[in-house]
Amino acid sequence: MVASRGNTSNPARIPALGVRALLLVFISIVLMYFDHRENHLDTVRQGIGVAVYPVRLIVDAPMRLWEWLGESTTSRSDLKLEVARLNSERLITNVRLQRLTALEAENARLRSLLEARTKVRDEVRVAQIMAVDANPYEHNLVIDVGSRDGVYDGQAIVDADGVVGQVIRTGLMTSQAVLISDTDHALPVEVNRNGLRTIAVGTGEIDRLDLPFLPNNADIRTGDLLVTSGLGGAFPAGYPVAVVDSVTRIPQDPFADVNAKPSAALDQVREVMLIWSAPAAEEDHDEEQSQDREESDGEDSDE
Repeated sequence: MVASRGNTSNPARIPALGVRALLLVFISIVLMYFDHRENHLDTVRQGIGVAVYPVRLIVDAPMRLWEWLGESTTSRSDLKLEVARLNSERLITNVRLQRLTALEAENARLRSLLEARTKVRDEVRVAQIMAVDANPYEHNLVIDVGSRDGVYDGQAIVDADGVVGQVIRTGLMTSQAVLISDTDHALPVEVNRNGLRTIAVGTGEIDRLDLPFLPNNADIRTGDLLVTSGLGGAFPAGYPVAVVDSVTRIPQDPFADVNAKPSAALDQVREVMLIWSAPAAEEDHDEEQSQDREESDGEDSDE
């Protein structure tokens, strides 16, 4: 009798577990659908981001502690060598800065002679990388600034060498960004040598970008510098993106096979800069209005 009870209880539990699993799968699909279509879970996601923020700080703490210990235990001789090297670099930089200052002053004089208005420089802010996505097929990272710091979706991210990526999701205190090497990322660029415009597409490899939309007769060479074109509005114009690494032209193919290497070391960056572009559209509108007023005044005087 005991054995028969045990045999009859097991089949009763298995369907119940199956029904629960199917119910959970159905609920998950419904939640993913509504979140993808109407972003109903953005508030929940931001709340989870706020709750996970202390955990990220704890995970990042050992690395910062290790760096602090390394700096604290550096020998005196190493510090002297480092100070000497920095002094030499400072002198060289000051010499170059003097020439750049003279060139900037000359440029300002020429612009004033041509009655060209001086544009406001882009505003930047330094941010630190807190985490990197472990998925090899998604090149994402987390930075330690969020919407409370004025960060917005689509904002451009650069470092000292070039463009790194852009923000794709902002939380209250942290933000998620995608690197330009991600397969889902495309960036409008132009060849700095001749102004040829095209699009650089991520390949999933951290050190390679593709330029798939250049015809075989395009004027592009190995070693050409690619910079942001400013089209699309996300990235300001003129920031380095990559250097052309190889150009292969196959006669029967309509497009050339062009690869480029990112200017920024995407797998080594620790600190990045976020860019707030200076709005030039309002200044252009004001200038057009002033010109219209001058023309109308001139017509009235002629009458």
